[in-house]
Amino acid sequence: MALSVSLSVDGDVAVIELAGELDARTAPDLHQTIEKAATHGTTVVEIRLHQLTYMASAGLRSLVFAQQKVSDGVVIRVVGASEPVARTIRTAGLDRTITLADE
Repeated sequence: MALSVSLSVDGDVAVIELAGELDARTAPDLHQTIEKAATHGTTVVEIRLHQLTYMASAGLRSLVFAQQKVSDGVVIRVVGASEPVARTIRTAGLDRTITLADE
């Protein structure tokens, strides 16, 4: 399945919504969107995963990429991750620098 990625900006929050499967083949689409989000000067980048059905290790690399692209002080918030995806993020230790939220 493909990955659908959308970006919207509301004030100081850039919202990236994902639907489908995030893997090595689709990660470049997310990277392009993260780069666009980073140029808006927002204080929060919210990545919504409610409709994400699968995340490979490339998804973890994408979260690290997001950390590298945003300015210091910008909060990256991952919202709506399924329990397996959230567990993978926590196991990798990314929850120390990325905020995980249910909603």
